Amino acid sequence: MITHVVLFKLKESSPDAIARTVKMLKGLVGKVPRIRGLEVGTDVLKSQRSYDISLTVKFDSLNDLEAYQTAYSLREGSGGGSRL
Repeated sequence: MITHVVLFKLKESSPDAIARTVKMLKGLVGKVPRIRGLEVGTDVLKSQRSYDISLTVKFDSLNDLEAYQTAYSLREGSGGGSRL
């Protein structure tokens, strides 16, 4: 089992922007067949060092993680396939 962790600092970190992003990330479960588990968390400390959102995704293998990273892109302007 491979665990992939991503931390996000949003350009717009309003409560509405955070809620929209959380909803989009949770929607990956039905769209990406390689995902075996997914958790999304939001900042509760609100400190300068805090990130707005955390994403933890579990995959069966390193090959599955690599295929996911090649096929899907969450960042605008990054190379690769679909922008989710």
